[in-house]
Amino acid sequence: MREFIISTESNADLPGEFILENDICVIPHYYSIEDEIYGEDKELSIKEFYDAMRAGKKAGTMASNPVVIEEKFTSLVEAGKDILHISFSSALSGGCSNVVMMSQEIMEKHPEAKILVLDTLSASVGEMIMIMKALELKKQGKGLDETRDIIVGLIPHICAHFTVDDLNHLYRGGRLSKTSAIVGSLMDVKPILHINAEGGLVALSKTRGRKKSMNVLVNNVSDRLGEWKDKQIAIGILHGDCEEEALYLKQLIIDKLGYDKFLVRPVGPSIGAHSGPGLLGVVFLGEYR
Repeated sequence: MREFIISTESNADLPGEFILENDICVIPHYYSIEDEIYGEDKELSIKEFYDAMRAGKKAGTMASNPVVIEEKFTSLVEAGKDILHISFSSALSGGCSNVVMMSQEIMEKHPEAKILVLDTLSASVGEMIMIMKALELKKQGKGLDETRDIIVGLIPHICAHFTVDDLNHLYRGGRLSKTSAIVGSLMDVKPILHINAEGGLVALSKTRGRKKSMNVLVNNVSDRLGEWKDKQIAIGILHGDCEEEALYLKQLIIDKLGYDKFLVRPVGPSIGAHSGPGLLGVVFLGEYR
């Protein structure tokens, strides 16, 4: 049985040391500030990126480069490795289809190799939670197909709920009308968004005020846990360069639900370009998304 490597994209927001320790292949997605493109050899720090957005500079994103996918995957299969690619939601980016296309081309050239692409219908720490489970299964000696099948079973249960601090970023990203953004900002409306069963980002509810929005997130976790209450791999806390508030949200979850294993991660530029500074989110396993 050939060894397999776990692959993902930079949208999974994995820590650098985690990538190195677990020999994970990462396909870059790209982002821009004004006309400057970043994402592979050239990067901005989280603070530099969000400070640029706070200063009003235009941020954009681009999906993965098929040439880069081909180079990285070909190198792995020629070294005798198979690949399990745990992908960013296909409903949020063309990156997943790029990986599928290049994987098929590589397997035609290398029929001895197997590349499986798993569309998580999720993002960021939602992907990381599945990667952690896949690594655990791999260490247990599970093969490529069995690992893929178990991870597929988690996909409907990965709940990712968010709130944003500034509605104008959702407007610029095409997620909200200009009128709704203006009126909502004046009334201090904080939308509660989630990644739905199809992998798209949609509005779930709305509330007023930042702390109320955090309480709604915590209540959503409690309401959806069901039989998954004691099956958490980790509770993900996401933030758009607002770590202090992320830690406050973490404490609210500890106080209400008692969990002690968390992944507190900043949302990287290729997602943050659309959500803006101040995003707060929670990712967990639940009965339904």
